[in-house]
Amino acid sequence: MYGSVYSEPIHVRIDTQDDVCDPPIVLKTKRTYNLSRRTIETVQALAERKVAPTQDALVELAVDELARHVRDADEADVWAAAAADPEFAAEAEDLEAAYRTADGETWPRA
Repeated sequence: MYGSVYSEPIHVRIDTQDDVCDPPIVLKTKRTYNLSRRTIETVQALAERKVAPTQDALVELAVDELARHVRDADEADVWAAAAADPEFAAEAEDLEAAYRTADGETWPRA
């Protein structure tokens, strides 16, 4: 051999574990909140109906849903402000005019 990189055997370790696709560990923080009796009963009732696997998961789901609604409302406010902005309206009109025929040029005709 003339010192080829292939002259030495190559040893490669192949991971054959069946747990390599496990989801990452999610760190949780224990918190204490003062909730009304009605809220506690509602959480318990919804958990009993298996809306979520646990009461903690149900609260997380509810908070995520509320956060989504707040984001949607914020986005609606931004779009409402844009609709009232004459510069935005003019730019949107210019774009609409520039691309008015684009669909007819690219989509197949029946």
